[in-house]
Amino acid sequence: MRVLVVNAGSSSLKLRLLGAADTVEHSADLPAGAAGFSTSGLAQALHGWPEPDVVGHRIVHGGIAFTGPVRIDQAVRQQLRDLTALAPLHQPKSLAALDAVSAHLPRVPAVACFDTAFHTTIPPAAATYAVPREWQRRYPIRRYGFHGLSHAYCSQRAAELLGRPLAGLRIITCHLGAGASLAAVLGGRSVDTTMGFTPLEGLVMATRSGSVDPGLVLWLEEHEHLSPHEVATALEQRSGLTALAGTADMREVEAAAARGDPDARLALDVYIHRLASGIGGMSAATGGVDVLVFTGGVGENSPTVRQRAAQRLAFLGVAIDTARNDAARHDRDITASAAAVQTLVIGAREDLQIAHEARQVLDAGNVTLT
Repeated sequence: MRVLVVNAGSSSLKLRLLGAADTVEHSADLPAGAAGFSTSGLAQALHGWPEPDVVGHRIVHGGIAFTGPVRIDQAVRQQLRDLTALAPLHQPKSLAALDAVSAHLPRVPAVACFDTAFHTTIPPAAATYAVPREWQRRYPIRRYGFHGLSHAYCSQRAAELLGRPLAGLRIITCHLGAGASLAAVLGGRSVDTTMGFTPLEGLVMATRSGSVDPGLVLWLEEHEHLSPHEVATALEQRSGLTALAGTADMREVEAAAARGDPDARLALDVYIHRLASGIGGMSAATGGVDVLVFTGGVGENSPTVRQRAAQRLAFLGVAIDTARNDAARHDRDITASAAAVQTLVIGAREDLQIAHEARQVLDAGNVTLT
């Protein structure tokens, strides 16, 4: 069964055609213009590709209604549009891609695969904010979590690489890219994560601040006379590594820190501090750690981040082999001998997770909400 995987990001539309053996038969990345995704550009990119059996769409937000992948019909489309207020920066891009691909392949069934769905198993103690009850009654306020497709894939892949059953593992997955989050995975189910109501909560990221004191936001609005939109824009686009080091690229931060640049050194220290603290918190949710996984652009390509994080986590039994760490590429074990925790580097393959979920839905003939 061929699956066309559609992943709409902030600046591009990634298309991957996966064959029956999960081989990538064709791929294309299209830029996203101000008006969304061009149907004509899409047709040109897909010209000559075999028609897929199903299209799997990455949808960032599924709210509380969608706890798993679902076949898209008109009712589902409307529900996805209704969720735009919860993800105003991401949901419109997903919907624009959905409309463009559906216009080009109107007879091919489409499946929505959600970044939030993996985290719907988080228990109430971890998902609930201590805010006034009337807010909770009026709005769907809870910790949703994101990057769920990546966390789900990495936890399954970790068990596969180690030859151990997923049901018996306590795994912490670290998705470290431009956006960054952790997930505590117990027996294959997410029990905690660092992102919350929005993708702004949690770790320091490329341009996002991660968690800040909400009192700081209120103080800035009052004393600097900033509008909520201005504060949100600053925290989303002008914070994180960009604010601390003047660049969103971890490679540049590390190079500058190695030259002795004080801002870059501080940025790296803050990043590692939040990362190690977050992993420690996730270990409390899983009751210990069997496997630590690094994925994403930074997680896969920065031996420095992995090494420094591991040093801070020695109390959990984490230790990595320096030579393995320096040479690590995708899907490698970098654990030091006699370490209590297995540490892996796994390539981010959301496309494989989406293809798997799309095939499941089509095979089951599932057209209802789960």
